[in-house]
Amino acid sequence: MCLVFVCDKEEKVLGRNRAPGACPYCGGMVEAIDIESQWRFCFLPLCFKTKTKYCCTMCTRRLEVL
Repeated sequence: MCLVFVCDKEEKVLGRNRAPGACPYCGGMVEAIDIESQWRFCFLPLCFKTKTKYCCTMCTRRLEVL
């Protein structure tokens, strides 16, 4: 007997905005990216989450807000 679970996570960029402040590593401009993620199980959507991720436009590092 073999069970196969088909799980998938799909991410879609909703928008990009300029965020206040500067990158602590290089001093570049910080960009806020709104991302919608969707978990699927056997092609059925289970949950939707919207996140905001921050990254630097010059050194392309991902930044975290504490």
